[in-house]
Amino acid sequence: MFSNAEIGIDLGTANTLVYSKNKGIVINEPSVVAIDTVTKKVIAVGNEAKEMVGKTPENIIVIRPLKEGVIADYDTTTEMLRHIIAKASKALGFSLRKPNVAVCTPSGSTSVDRRAIQDAVRNAGAKKVYIIEEPVAAAIGAGMPIDEPVANVVIDFGGGSTEVAIISFGGVVACHTVKIGGDHLDDDIIQFVRKKYNVLIGERTAERIKMEIGYAVAEHEELKMEVRGRDLVNGLPKTITLSSFEIHNAIKEALLQILEAVRATLEDSPAELSGDIVDRGVILTGGGALLKGMEEWLTNVIAVPIALAENPLECVATGAGKSLQYLNKLLTVAN
Repeated sequence: MFSNAEIGIDLGTANTLVYSKNKGIVINEPSVVAIDTVTKKVIAVGNEAKEMVGKTPENIIVIRPLKEGVIADYDTTTEMLRHIIAKASKALGFSLRKPNVAVCTPSGSTSVDRRAIQDAVRNAGAKKVYIIEEPVAAAIGAGMPIDEPVANVVIDFGGGSTEVAIISFGGVVACHTVKIGGDHLDDDIIQFVRKKYNVLIGERTAERIKMEIGYAVAEHEELKMEVRGRDLVNGLPKTITLSSFEIHNAIKEALLQILEAVRATLEDSPAELSGDIVDRGVILTGGGALLKGMEEWLTNVIAVPIALAENPLECVATGAGKSLQYLNKLLTVAN
């Protein structure tokens, strides 16, 4: 028995990841829960629940208990965390009874939001709960020297929001958050297809479109994709062909809001750190960083070197787990 295990949890709007020092990322599943409305019991969590989206009978609802990085449904989040910690125990091969947990919160979250996350993690079985700001965790996970007096700039493009932060000496020097993330891009694609083609598509289809033919940069080699949806005129299934140029135009406004946050953060940088930013560049993390042409587009518009982290999806969870060694500097504990 290994009763005092230490794990890092990235409790994200789109995905929940668990990091263990010995095995790295052991859980990476969607933050989705399926509930029976009659018995109020949780039927499925993670991948199994995501498979049910848009396909369930009336008595089963599929919900995402986190919105924009904070808890929207406390009880469901607690249940989801219980299932996630149980799955992590299986993956690790030993019981995670009362683990010490480092969990991430958005840097702009309120004390109420943080308390809700702490309580949910503790009620799911944690012994001690440490809170770390998401951009700091992302920077640690990306291998940046955050405890040195140099500028570490990170853009964490998540599912519910995007955070841009300048980190130096283990703390956030400047930070801007926008409520634009991968989910927002999916919604923009759904609305575009509905408006132009009178066809209704689901969230999972929109996500697939974004991943396969979504582009951040305007000039690219055109890609096309066949998509099936429901014709809003006659109610029958319909197949349409979408172009990557159309999808770029559909998500362009959301990307410009992210760009404004990047510019605002760089403008807030102390003069002494500005030189570091030009020399060291900016690191892109989060699932949204995988959007085609993201590095090229940002490099062109802000004229600062942009690099994609090695495992952008896993950076926050990895950083949360590794942050336990920086306890005194970075983390706050809820006793």
